[in-house]
Amino acid sequence: MEKSRRGQQLALSLLFGLLLPSCVTQTTPSNAATTAAATPSRTPSPQTERLKVRLTGYPRKHNEGRVELFYKGEWGTICDDDFSITNANVLCRQLGFVSATGWTHSAKYGKGQGKIWLDNVLCNGGERSIENCKSRGWGNSDCTHDEDAGVVCKDERIPGFLDSNVIDSQVDENKVEEVRLRPVVATAKKKVPTTEGVVEVKYKDGWAQICDLGWTIKNTRVVCGMLGFPHERKVNKNFYKLYLERQKSYFHLHSVACTGTEVHLAACPLEFNKPNATFPCAGGMAAVVSCMPGLLFTQNNNLKKKLKRSSNVRLKGGARVGEGRVEVLKDNEWGSVCDDRWNLLSASVVCRELGFGSAKEALTGARMGQGIGPIYMNEVKCLGQEKSIWNCPFKNISSDDCKHMEDAGVRCNIPYMGLENSIRLTGGRTRHEGRVEVLSPDSNGTQSWGLICGESWSTREATVACRQLGLGYANQGLQETWYWDSSNVTDMLLSGVKCSGTEMALSQCQHHKTVSCQKAAAKFAAGVICSETASDLVLNAPVVQQSVYIEDRPLHMLYCAAEEDCLSQSAAKANWPYGHRRLLRFSSQIHNIGRADFKPKAGRHSWVWHACHGHYHSMNIFTHYDLLNSNGTKVAEGHKASFCLEDTDCQESVSKRYECANFGDQGITVGCWDLYRHDIDCQWIDITDVKPGNYILQVVINPNQEVAESDFTNNAMKCNCKYDGHRIWLHNCHIGDAFSEEAERRFDKYPGELNNQIS
Repeated sequence: MEKSRRGQQLALSLLFGLLLPSCVTQTTPSNAATTAAATPSRTPSPQTERLKVRLTGYPRKHNEGRVELFYKGEWGTICDDDFSITNANVLCRQLGFVSATGWTHSAKYGKGQGKIWLDNVLCNGGERSIENCKSRGWGNSDCTHDEDAGVVCKDERIPGFLDSNVIDSQVDENKVEEVRLRPVVATAKKKVPTTEGVVEVKYKDGWAQICDLGWTIKNTRVVCGMLGFPHERKVNKNFYKLYLERQKSYFHLHSVACTGTEVHLAACPLEFNKPNATFPCAGGMAAVVSCMPGLLFTQNNNLKKKLKRSSNVRLKGGARVGEGRVEVLKDNEWGSVCDDRWNLLSASVVCRELGFGSAKEALTGARMGQGIGPIYMNEVKCLGQEKSIWNCPFKNISSDDCKHMEDAGVRCNIPYMGLENSIRLTGGRTRHEGRVEVLSPDSNGTQSWGLICGESWSTREATVACRQLGLGYANQGLQETWYWDSSNVTDMLLSGVKCSGTEMALSQCQHHKTVSCQKAAAKFAAGVICSETASDLVLNAPVVQQSVYIEDRPLHMLYCAAEEDCLSQSAAKANWPYGHRRLLRFSSQIHNIGRADFKPKAGRHSWVWHACHGHYHSMNIFTHYDLLNSNGTKVAEGHKASFCLEDTDCQESVSKRYECANFGDQGITVGCWDLYRHDIDCQWIDITDVKPGNYILQVVINPNQEVAESDFTNNAMKCNCKYDGHRIWLHNCHIGDAFSEEAERRFDKYPGELNNQIS
């Protein structure tokens, strides 16, 4: 850096600021021919949508790198002149990190290419984007790429941060943006997804072909991957040759030379046809490929039987198909992957292993929520050809190396199914909400739009609708939509819709064969409110196991508990106030590991006041407590109303937002937890009538799924329970989906359960 030049610039800037104060607030146009002494000005907003920022270069970790900005369709760098930690803080927050720990100069992460978009950037620290800071204007710089600036961000994500701007892909999509397969066989044209056909690239206002001279199976692998298919297969070229000889082709690409690990055709070495070429593909024809879909997208039942579902890798917490936090199975327990060195090559191996295509994004910083189990892998270094992430080099880690705020995730390419074309939302205030209208063929074979009966419509069905629309998670499933603008669609087309919550489309859910809806008016049609983020509650299983004990509590101390229905039915026949009830007590520590705060569905105006305990209930049932026998039958049960949802404590650097005192707001912040201590009323199961034996203790949070979460499969916790009539022991406490299927089967076959007696 040239310190003398900076001094001259600063002196001239001050002089101009004194003589021409009105000029200081002028906006410097990006194409202005200003001199080196131009006064820094506020950078004009380059576009209406959020400015894209990425960290790149080498060597680096995911939270550091050369800063690059996407402006006017081109990536460019920032010069290090006048760069500061304040600038770095703005950039890191824009990327979804809490703050910056440092910045670098002189192209520490390597020299960039193309434009140097910003120079002499001066932030005050409160800006939401680097584009709001003062600078010399877009593209106005006298620097070289030897002066490219970089940042080092604190390796901690902003809780609830929506979508990171961190992009690791080095794809230049200006060359080849869109790729498709054009089916030519009549039967293939009707099938979804399209798995075989002529490879075409978007060119100007139409589509062009690729010459197949030198085409290899590696090229096919890349095309299939980016279209959402995990595997490629051979194609009958002779058949297509006869067809293509009768068709006119326009060859935009002359040759492609992929290695097979690229995530996009544009990342492969490409040779474009010259406009004046006489014979652009002499001796060849248009490239044709055939892809093999994964299990989820396979229509052929015979092929489904041959395809195996991965048993030791899974995705959790994602709103859309093919995205989520990466979890791997080791020693019958699921754990996560640390995001150090996590990149598209490793992410693509995971995606293909799970039956999707190559990776669209390699996500860092727990952008798909935090895991709760062990962290098994760090610095995964796949080459891209491995069949499983377990075949890739990686480091075993200790708890000091990584935290769950560094959990890795993926977004995979999936085949185009066209599911969003048969559903729409109307009447809502934004595109994320509205009355659900579905498209269905009528008796004449024509397509018509219709409503869904709101009766029995719940969060599960809303989750599927939001997924089908590509709008994220379901915030609410609404049974009445009278407060939204009506449309000309008034007929009920579906009723009795019942989903498990995992389906890709409402058409895959159960429903009545003929419409049966008691409230058939349009104002009682089903509606949804979708959201890009959601909460995710999990119970701290070790806390339950460590805090359990038995108490014989006198009846005269249980009047309020009886009023709130916290005792078993036999308590009503007891000789009040004499005698006691035997209570199985434990503490519940409930964490929000999602990406949005957990808040009661009902507003405070509808909370119920309980005078006996002197508090409000924001949710009638927040948790279920059950004691089960070997057959899964309840032998004792309890429940907990949410009289106080608040932040008892939080992770470091996360602030509490919710407090119950003085009729305050209730909820659980992302990165915080709510503790229901063992010594408060109703934090128990009444086991007065339970005989000695071996049981399973089960605790379910948000059992009715009243409040939306990104993952309901981790809401249940189970423990093996042994009761000898005087003492009680819990062991093997775990979240419902933390073990392998084999381990879960062994857990359910707890020895000694068959006769319900101590063995």
